[in-house]
Amino acid sequence: MPHKPLVAVLMGSASDLEAVAPAFALLDELGVPYQAQVLSAHRSPQAVARFAGNAARRGIRVIIAAAGAAAHLPGAVAAHTTLPVIGLPIATQPLQGMDALLSMVQMPKGVPVAVVGINGAANAALLAAQVLALQDKALAARLNRYRAAQQDSVRSQNTKLQTQLRKQRQEGS
Repeated sequence: MPHKPLVAVLMGSASDLEAVAPAFALLDELGVPYQAQVLSAHRSPQAVARFAGNAARRGIRVIIAAAGAAAHLPGAVAAHTTLPVIGLPIATQPLQGMDALLSMVQMPKGVPVAVVGINGAANAALLAAQVLALQDKALAARLNRYRAAQQDSVRSQNTKLQTQLRKQRQEGS
């Protein structure tokens, strides 16, 4: 039986799917149940308000809202809920996501949106998981294992680099 979603991943357009996919992959890897929907702050504002206003009642604990260009979706969602909202700016033409980033980080006082970097879907998923892990010890343990694996990867890469450099120096002598 599938678990009720704890994270909602909202996209302003289906064209955002490719940029958002790393969030889905990481949430799956960490075992965090989520749902995904396309909702537009401009083309379906009433649906955005309904979704955000009812999210907590449905068991959602964190919302990731991805959008490009004017990128009003995270702010529109945050205006209708007290749940944590993570803004995910998507790189689009012509400003490559800077417009989206600035739109999200400049929220007015009283309506905060946490914002990750442009196309930072993996970090959005990690931030959502970290929020959930505050009250989920099993998820916290999975996050710790994820971080340990990252550290192991960096150590392994460094070991390979040092071996290559030693070999090059020996061949050059």
